[in-house]
Amino acid sequence: MTATITESEIVVLGAGMVGAATALELQRRGREVTLLDRKAPGEETSYGNAGVIEGGPYVPLAFPRDPRDILRFATNRQPALHFHWRFLPWIAPWLSALSRNSSEARLRENGAAVHSLTTHAPQLHEGLLDEAGRSDLLRKTGWLQLYRSEAAFAADGLKRHIADETGCAYSVLDPDAASELEPHLSPAFHKAVYWPSIWSVADPGAATKAVAELFAGQGGRFARMEVVAVEPVTGGWRVKTGQAEIAARHVVIALGPWSMDLLRPLGYRFPLAVKRGYHLHFRGKGNATLSRPVVDLANGYVITPMAQGIRLTTGVEFADRDAPATPVQIARAEKAARGLFPLEAPVDPEPWMGRRPCLPDSRPIIGPAPRHDGLWLNFGHAHLGFTLGPVSARLLAEMMNGGTPIADPTPFAATRF
Repeated sequence: MTATITESEIVVLGAGMVGAATALELQRRGREVTLLDRKAPGEETSYGNAGVIEGGPYVPLAFPRDPRDILRFATNRQPALHFHWRFLPWIAPWLSALSRNSSEARLRENGAAVHSLTTHAPQLHEGLLDEAGRSDLLRKTGWLQLYRSEAAFAADGLKRHIADETGCAYSVLDPDAASELEPHLSPAFHKAVYWPSIWSVADPGAATKAVAELFAGQGGRFARMEVVAVEPVTGGWRVKTGQAEIAARHVVIALGPWSMDLLRPLGYRFPLAVKRGYHLHFRGKGNATLSRPVVDLANGYVITPMAQGIRLTTGVEFADRDAPATPVQIARAEKAARGLFPLEAPVDPEPWMGRRPCLPDSRPIIGPAPRHDGLWLNFGHAHLGFTLGPVSARLLAEMMNGGTPIADPTPFAATRF
């Protein structure tokens, strides 16, 4: 039997970094907020990322232009991508839209829109972690991108060109210079680029929980409930869960890869795809340590120091969101990573799988739903959900409260689709 209907001025659905920060930002503006998730805060996508906080220029991931690369990806010969062929009929339209967004002009346009948010991200994360008493999680050590050949370095020049145009600092390093930053890396690469404006955290799940605890500690309400539907009613919304119904004036959808489960019944057809990914923790051999995230671009993985050990994260898996895990990329990435850094045995009994919510123009949707008063959207952050959580929360809260927005909200409007 359904529990007695409770009430809340605003219900935020989703307790990842995006949703937790949104609840907190709205609370700070005097709003009564309830935060709902089927799991505890920070236990889905916000848990399993590389913990990176992008602060420099951003260039979205692009559809490959070289037919040889397309063939390697399509035949699952590149560890950066694993493809379930039976999923092709569902993902093909999205890949076509991604291809249309992969010209240099579109990459620049979409990247500039996202950069209007990333430019604020490190400082907002720092402020939240300081306030939550978890500044110990934050590392201002930058990150390293490794290139296996001169051709790969040249092909990835757009971000450096944009950095030169905008005055963003970076350094091109040979293996000897890179070893001064990370002395336990093997010189199994041609060049590295060091980006000091990209920060990271030692435990993104813990950072997300800290934001949620900050919200709860200031009087916010969090409940573990699985939301099955949201329905418009006179004067607002009915949020239906397995345990209760909640009447709300406003609802914020911040459910990442699960957002369309609630929006599709309301008639919305946003082109949201889900990129699955995996991670596994390892011990370092002997006294081997890392000080920052390191990305091996040729093999599509990141190794980064975490509270749980050295985290190895994979690239992209295109598969049905809820299909059984197929962590074949972990084995391929581990083989490449062992040639780069002295890893010991895995710490975890099995790889963890997460899901990234991605739109083909690499911009999230932030703002009002086009056809329903009181329905607000904050999802589709792709590979930058952890980075953009606090700043997209600030932007949405300012839109909902009539304040001067931290960035132009136009590029993130739902009406672009």
